[in-house]
Amino acid sequence: MKLIIQIPCYNEAQTLEIALNDLPKHIDGIDEIEYLIINDGSSDNTVEVASKWGVNYIVNFRRNKGLAYGFMAGLDACLRNGADIIVNTDADNQYVADDIELLVRPIIEGKSDIVIGARPIDETEHFSATKKKLQHFGSWVVQKASNSDIPDAPSGFRAYSRDAAMRLNVTNDYTYTLETIVQAGRNKIAQTSVPIRTNGELRPSRLFNSMMGYVKKSMVTILQAYLMYKPLRTFSVLAILPFIVGLAVVIRFLVFVAMGNSSGHIQSLILGCTLLIMGFISLMIAMIGDLLAKNRKLLEDIEYHARKLDYDGVKVVKEDKLEDNE
Repeated sequence: MKLIIQIPCYNEAQTLEIALNDLPKHIDGIDEIEYLIINDGSSDNTVEVASKWGVNYIVNFRRNKGLAYGFMAGLDACLRNGADIIVNTDADNQYVADDIELLVRPIIEGKSDIVIGARPIDETEHFSATKKKLQHFGSWVVQKASNSDIPDAPSGFRAYSRDAAMRLNVTNDYTYTLETIVQAGRNKIAQTSVPIRTNGELRPSRLFNSMMGYVKKSMVTILQAYLMYKPLRTFSVLAILPFIVGLAVVIRFLVFVAMGNSSGHIQSLILGCTLLIMGFISLMIAMIGDLLAKNRKLLEDIEYHARKLDYDGVKVVKEDKLEDNE
């Protein structure tokens, strides 16, 4: 069984070697461990540091494309190079590398396909009180959106089985962490969480410039992911309120008509009809969204099988070449 540890990097020359030195060289149940970095348009000597250290693979971008794009490019490279398990960690050495064994163990034992490291948020000294509360709140929202019990949704310390990695799709440009949990939960991919440790802060986070910016982008990402997989429920709920209120207003107008006192209430009829139309349009959007969601699921299944043929074909060819060399 082959493990590839991938590290997204953007100007990480100062911390990358520290993170690489801590990575495990052997894990029980793993036959081979390799290392990959995604150079996301770094302007420093990140690539030189990685090459000198001896990483096996480097995915190189000429300009910065963002964490989500880099993450997916890393998965692609790992799968093409025969990874059975992929671990994603950070270049700032935020996570204790020895805990990679905790991440991969449920996958080795066949108990899960995605394992996410849960940081001790309340005990992390460099997290402010506000950030701790927002981390907990954001994770709670993701739990509700994904029907999962992942306690630390923003954690980037996670492991994927080969099959799970081939099923993932990230559509937003911000981060992969939240969307992939919602996607896995809605697609019934087995995912779990294990408690992990963290190291002291070597540099400030580069994912967001301000706490409010982080909250805004995270909420938008969660909402988009939820709408993508549950449009019927979402837009049906939005249709209920205007429809009920509009229906009540129209009934009120009809009562006045029956009593022969409709004069002066035409505004109520206009308001009621407008609300009914709004509710009807929302319901139509819900139905169209549900059809698109079903179509998306079919496309995801097609893409999964296409990836499986592509990646597993590459893996078989490599194994045949190794046998011939032997």
